[in-house]
Amino acid sequence: MIQDFPETSGRADDLAALRGNPSFVWRAGQERRLAMIRRWGRLEEGQVARILVDGCGVGMYVRALLPYAREVHGVDIEPNYLRQAAQAVPQAHLQLAACEHLPYADASFDLVLSHEVLEHVQDDRQAVAEMVRVLRPGGRALIFVPNRLYPFETHGHYWRGRYHFGNTPLINYLPDLLRNRLAPHVRAYTPWGLRMLFIGQPVRILHHTQIFPGYDNIVARRPALGRWLRRLTYALEQTRLTLLGLSHFLVVERCRDAQPVEMYSL
Repeated sequence: MIQDFPETSGRADDLAALRGNPSFVWRAGQERRLAMIRRWGRLEEGQVARILVDGCGVGMYVRALLPYAREVHGVDIEPNYLRQAAQAVPQAHLQLAACEHLPYADASFDLVLSHEVLEHVQDDRQAVAEMVRVLRPGGRALIFVPNRLYPFETHGHYWRGRYHFGNTPLINYLPDLLRNRLAPHVRAYTPWGLRMLFIGQPVRILHHTQIFPGYDNIVARRPALGRWLRRLTYALEQTRLTLLGLSHFLVVERCRDAQPVEMYSL
């Protein structure tokens, strides 16, 4: 559904720092994550009629999910990205909106996907509450966010007032006071910190793990090294060292009763 989204003002590097860069190309890393979404979203079981991609960027996951649902909706706060998404996926339903204020009625969706978005929103707890609100009882939210224990901050950093794009080692291992001075534009979550967002919400946690990257850029430049890194780190996902992965993958299900998540259940 193509709409006339307004233009965005501001420099590209400022927007990248504030909101991150969405997936512009579809490669092995995205395909691997889609397999996780298909499995935990029950997309092969015919139980999903309506999907929301919460923070859809240029629509890569909107397009990938179209075969699995009657309707796929997407929201984003960046008009230029939505314009590209509308052109690429005209059959999708796209709206300009913040994750903290979703323009949908309660219990509207069977599945909500939040892919590397919560770290950029103004209020991540409110954004989580909105995801839960629009889920139908029995519906699931699938969430990918950066892992605080990954050795690199992938969203760049600030130094002496200037933004530097790229992977910066060990920033996330610093105490909060120092880490947040170097990377005030993006969050990174510990396992406990991510789960804490759901306290008081009527959900149950079905699955929580950490995953390593796809190394697509390395594979493109140095195939043998990239494939070796994949084999090594994907094997680590079967051990406790998965805690060092790039991203958290969390699956929650909206309870059919009103029982909220309590501290002891995390």
